[in-house]
Amino acid sequence: MTPAGPAGTRDFHPEEMRLRSWLFDHMAAVSRVFAFEQVDAPVLESEELFVRKAGEEITEQLYNFEDKGGRRMALRPEFTPSLARMVLQKGKGLPLPVKWFTLAQCWRFERSTRGRRREHYQWNMDCIGVAGVEAEAELLAAMVMFFQNVGLTAQDVAIKVSSRQLLQAVLDQHKVPAESASRVFVIVDKMDKLPQGTVMAELQAAGLNPEAISGMMAAMRVRSLGDLQQMLGDDTPAVLQLQRLFWLAEGYGFQDWLAFDTSIVRGLAYYTGIVFEARDRKGELRAIAGGGRYDQLLETLGGEHQPCAGFGFGDAVIMELLKDKKLLPQLDHQVEDVVMVMDEVLRPAACEVAARLRKSGRTVDLILEPKKMKQVFKVTDRTSAQRLVIVAPKEWEAGRVRVKQLDSREEKDVSLDELIVPLPCQ
Repeated sequence: MTPAGPAGTRDFHPEEMRLRSWLFDHMAAVSRVFAFEQVDAPVLESEELFVRKAGEEITEQLYNFEDKGGRRMALRPEFTPSLARMVLQKGKGLPLPVKWFTLAQCWRFERSTRGRRREHYQWNMDCIGVAGVEAEAELLAAMVMFFQNVGLTAQDVAIKVSSRQLLQAVLDQHKVPAESASRVFVIVDKMDKLPQGTVMAELQAAGLNPEAISGMMAAMRVRSLGDLQQMLGDDTPAVLQLQRLFWLAEGYGFQDWLAFDTSIVRGLAYYTGIVFEARDRKGELRAIAGGGRYDQLLETLGGEHQPCAGFGFGDAVIMELLKDKKLLPQLDHQVEDVVMVMDEVLRPAACEVAARLRKSGRTVDLILEPKKMKQVFKVTDRTSAQRLVIVAPKEWEAGRVRVKQLDSREEKDVSLDELIVPLPCQ
């Protein structure tokens, strides 16, 4: 048997787990200060929850199979459909707006590259029940706060913003059938990954004539709202929504992070309005995060219409960016007290000392086997311990233990009451 895990997956040894916990703690902390509540769902879902007919990559990348009961199942490739299912499960009794977040493991059968794994974790924040762009503005404000909290700036990251309705307006101008729109958006989302000739051929196959393709290409080159107004008109709903979003961004103070870019459409068929992607300014990595408005997803799953917006933020690309920027913290295994016994007869006494210290809230590594002092000091060095507590016969008989302060190397004998450092709240 090979000790390596399945292709495209990761093991998290203690040093990687400390960094993962640090990252997730930042994500959860931001979610909570925005008053979002945490949820979770099974990683195993019914396949039909994710199978759509728009030619999305995500449908082709499913880890899917038939279980022993003959049911078609899939490991979730993203969390949003699971969240929609959970909302439908609650029905009309769920107070609106719903503001939920999750840190979910997702699976996609795709080629592993830098920042892309077959298994990854994704931070999702979703707001359900708010029809206006106030929802998108709040979500973007949370995303920016996270970036700032981990040391990134607007010079490092740009959040590119557009609207599905912009390209839909172009398609409407050229009388492209509505049933072709989803397929067109999936093709457009892959434009930076495919040769232009391939894109043109796929757009033609989707039902676009040369004039419509030319109009699409022209619209996707627009990089200012002013130019967009001239192209589509001042009263176009998508233009008005984007203007309001940028106006709200000024109030939040994150306008410098935003960049208008009509080439952003997102590859998932359920998006219906404003869409956005966070990318590194140098363009060396794939999208860090992405999201937008998906007002029709609940209806697609059999529920009533409900306005929805959210984002997904993977753990892999952001870690690559933080590594490049030298912003990852050095997180050593840290222990406050190491407890050792000098005579195995006193092993129960050492257990008592460790238990009392732990009850007081201190992190304690109890040496579980007889070790020489040299070996114990290797433990204290490896764990950056503050104190070494020695349970020895003479001192214990006097009701005391020997304490070595490891930074100063000072030693003294103290009673158990003196040894215990209470938590501030006690």
